[in-house]
Amino acid sequence: MDDVVVTNAHIAELCAVEAERHEGNKAKAFKRASRKAFTWPMEAATVEELTELDGVGPFLSRVIAEWIAEGTTPDEPPPLRRDFITFAEARAMKRFGVRGDLQMHSTWSDGGSSIDEMADAAKARGYEYIAMTDHSHGLRIVKGLDEAALDRQAGEIAKVEGIRVLRSIEMNLSPSGEGDLEPSALAKLDLVLGSFHSQLRKKEDQTERYLAAIANPHVHVHAHPRGRIYNYRMGLSADWPRVFAAAAEADKALEIDCYPDRQDLNVDLLRIARKEGVRISIGTDSHWHPQLEWIDIGIAAAIKARIPRDRILNLMSADDLCEWAAAAR
Repeated sequence: MDDVVVTNAHIAELCAVEAERHEGNKAKAFKRASRKAFTWPMEAATVEELTELDGVGPFLSRVIAEWIAEGTTPDEPPPLRRDFITFAEARAMKRFGVRGDLQMHSTWSDGGSSIDEMADAAKARGYEYIAMTDHSHGLRIVKGLDEAALDRQAGEIAKVEGIRVLRSIEMNLSPSGEGDLEPSALAKLDLVLGSFHSQLRKKEDQTERYLAAIANPHVHVHAHPRGRIYNYRMGLSADWPRVFAAAAEADKALEIDCYPDRQDLNVDLLRIARKEGVRISIGTDSHWHPQLEWIDIGIAAAIKARIPRDRILNLMSADDLCEWAAAAR
């Protein structure tokens, strides 16, 4: 079976299937490795010591080594695990550079790195700017920002040197498309992301919900639109051509969330977005500064979907991006 190349995507699916066949600690180990496989920076088949990969211990190392040696590949993944790009695959592609990352979180909400740490990591990547998009207070499971906290955060952002930090927010949206911050506070920001974080398992069509969110005059980017999570939640469904067409008409953007578990919008939806001419924002959704490298996953998705570069916010200068956001209000 030397002609069969076992990729990290194959390993992710094989682990997911094994997790369903086992119980207890083995099931947990396989399930964890299934998700971690999407974050491995190189193909497991090229690694000498598999235990160096995140989520792989001695037991899984032996199992994965056997799969690689025997050329074991899985059946087509079910929809819950389909159409995800591995970090190793993204890194192997010829990619374009971006000027900045348009979604990340700091210790001001549920992140593990300070604004300075995120900014330093972004400078090391050669970025011109980043958008600091901590959560708003309406998302109760995290320590979100209210209007007063946003003002305090502005003082810390103003002290960052060497890179432009856009004052931003990931604002929680209700199912009716309403935000949880006062318009006067949002008007001070450079960029506003709006996200659904509740009622994400509804089966019925959610088109009207998206149209309401797009009509919200304070939101520039609709973040992780479907709300899907790998092997956990399919996310919402809608008449996507209609949603993307409405966003294009309103000159709003929709996001490629690069977080390996999300990758939302995925390539299939991005192809529809390209046809409708909607703007695209790329954000890592990083909660820790090393996660900024996952931008490659979003870039790979944009390339696979052939998104025109003039429709990608991250290729705009900071001044042009802020000018667009101001006009989009």
